Amino acid sequence: MFTTAQLAEKIGARLDGDGSVEIKAVSPVASASATGITFVTDDKHLADLSKCEAAAVIIDKPAEDFGGVQLIVSDVNAALIKTLKLFAPKLSVPAAGIHPSAVIGRDVQIAKSASIGANVTIADNVRVGENSVLAAGVQVGQNSTIGNDTRIDSNVVIYHNCSIGSGVIIQANTTIGSTGFGYAQVDGRPVLIPHIGGVIIEDYVEIGANCCVDRAKFANTIIGAGTKIDNLVQIAHNVIIGRCCLIVSQVGISGSSRLGDGVIIAGQVGIVDNVNIGDGVVVGGQAGVTKDIPAGTKALGSPAIDYAEKVRQFALMNRLPETARQIKELIKKVKALEAAADDKK
Repeated sequence: MFTTAQLAEKIGARLDGDGSVEIKAVSPVASASATGITFVTDDKHLADLSKCEAAAVIIDKPAEDFGGVQLIVSDVNAALIKTLKLFAPKLSVPAAGIHPSAVIGRDVQIAKSASIGANVTIADNVRVGENSVLAAGVQVGQNSTIGNDTRIDSNVVIYHNCSIGSGVIIQANTTIGSTGFGYAQVDGRPVLIPHIGGVIIEDYVEIGANCCVDRAKFANTIIGAGTKIDNLVQIAHNVIIGRCCLIVSQVGISGSSRLGDGVIIAGQVGIVDNVNIGDGVVVGGQAGVTKDIPAGTKALGSPAIDYAEKVRQFALMNRLPETARQIKELIKKVKALEAAADDKK
């Protein structure tokens, strides 16, 4: 629990109102209680603020219709992140050391400050860096490396010859380095092509739960520094993802495709193999990317095309019923005119 004055100091806000009000929770506008603080990031929620019961609000400009305390900041999202961290549950920190049930291979190097949980299996010649945490049930294959300050959650599987950077988060049940889906027809049957490459996950990458990142046929599948990946994402062999990309749930990226820096891929997008997506591209939800997309553009639809063109097509499609009605009326008028002309002959 914090007072509004304490919160204002911690998040760098200008306090407008009573600084002694006690705040016990953070909630959206629609569900905030009389002991909670809420936030407003756009005009849509600003309209609902007058009916909100919250004791305080984080906002970027004073709201006339709100009777509670206002914490005014230049960036609401940044302030909200700080606030949520303050109210986050205080969980115990995993103790450094190796749990007695862990199975450790030969020539393994584990930093003394690292935490290796129950039933973790670490194969030969693995390195684990300072302050990294491997939660219960994690498996790490031969010759793989894990950097400093990295968190690997329960039941994650990291295959052999994978490199995980520092400050990385990999959530539960994700698999890194599984064999890619690459087959060749030999004597009339599909034969798996050996995938002898690895996976490189650079620093500060975050990967959600139940994702799959396949190892490369040759060289490495690479996920660039600072990229954030949602749950249930499939990244195929030899894919290269740039820095600070955002990839939303249920995206599938086929083999050897390349994403530049700062790319945003919305939910349920499918990307075919060997496609190049330029820096800063935004691909809308459920799009099907079948060809290269130039840097700095937006794409939408299946097959994905320029965003503005697709929006124009959607608008035309929405007018189709009315257009069909008008065409029917025109046909009737033409027939009536033709019949009148025939009667004059």
